[in-house]
Amino acid sequence: MNAHSLESVVIVGASAAGLSVAEGLRRGGYTGRISLIGEESHLPYDRPPLSKQLLAGDWDSTRVLLRSPEDIAALDLDLRLARRAVGLDTSAKRVTLDDGGQVDYDALVIATGVAARRLPGTDGLAGVHVLRTLEDALAFRDALRALPNLVIVGSGFVGAEAAAVARTLGAQVTMVTDVTAPLSDALGADLGAMLTQVHREHGVRLETGALVDAVLSESGRATGVRLADGRTIEADAVLVGIGAIPNTAWLAGSGVPVHNGVHCDATLHAGSGVWAAGDVACWDHPATGAPTRIEHRTNAAEQGLLVARNILAGPGAAQPFDPVPYIWSDQYDLKFQIYGRTRGAQRVDIVEGSIAERRLVARYSDNGRICGVVGVNMPRATRGYRPQVAANALIEPPLPVGISE
Repeated sequence: MNAHSLESVVIVGASAAGLSVAEGLRRGGYTGRISLIGEESHLPYDRPPLSKQLLAGDWDSTRVLLRSPEDIAALDLDLRLARRAVGLDTSAKRVTLDDGGQVDYDALVIATGVAARRLPGTDGLAGVHVLRTLEDALAFRDALRALPNLVIVGSGFVGAEAAAVARTLGAQVTMVTDVTAPLSDALGADLGAMLTQVHREHGVRLETGALVDAVLSESGRATGVRLADGRTIEADAVLVGIGAIPNTAWLAGSGVPVHNGVHCDATLHAGSGVWAAGDVACWDHPATGAPTRIEHRTNAAEQGLLVARNILAGPGAAQPFDPVPYIWSDQYDLKFQIYGRTRGAQRVDIVEGSIAERRLVARYSDNGRICGVVGVNMPRATRGYRPQVAANALIEPPLPVGISE
């Protein structure tokens, strides 16, 4: 089947990635039916502000919408919100919904994203929060208004950003993490140590290298956490930020390959007219061949647009997805920007600014080639290194003495 014979494209997931697919199809001249199915009742919205501007109370919920209702209407979509996909028959090319409805397709895009990972035994426990959906963020924002004694489990982007917002609002915050410093797995030891100092200066109590054994409760409400070494930390509220799980359970028995998400080839095609985009997509990276999955906003939009182009181009003309990943994080007065891959880099060098100034550009490299760059409060300078990251450029002149190896 070629693109001109496609009568119906179904997109499961009214996410940034799903919306990007729909917009890309319309911009590409597609005039057939586009069904956009979303489990939540909201129009597609942006997730990064949930742990930043929305949580801080600087934005209301309407500002996180990716497009206005008028813009969505202009796309002429078969929009089905508050509907969850529960099954897929790739032979019949049919998606089954939780209300018993069925939607047929010629091409299917899976953009169902991920779900927040929870601690065992905390489902339904009052005072325990995750931060993934708009409802999650609004509920946690309400909890922060009481200025609780807050424990945050995890020190990734969600945990670190939430800690900064909570302290700015005046809540007491303890962050518990199994690593040596907040975001040290993404930034490296030295920038992680800098971030540790910043959080402590703002009054965050840090318990590093620690595991949470259980959330303690009384009368159905969280009262604190117990660490693996037996210590307890009292809390009025607990935020769990320990990663996410791809939303793929509904694909059981469908034949769609699932391994750390929907497993796709380099063009984001999973076979049988099925494509994937966004946090749920695990694709064979064209440069490394390794299965790769990225949970970040920019990646979702870029993948959505490529999937739209590839659907319209047809199988023989589909292009591989070879991005330069981009992440940003706001914490207190620090703005982090990350291009490329930084986790596991062999070497980190400060090439502009300094840690002491908390204004810098750090270059990450493997085998003498640039694989990533991190900027702190130097956005223009950081962007200047993006082409080198994209080219996996060789470092010349020879490597200077770095901050870590």
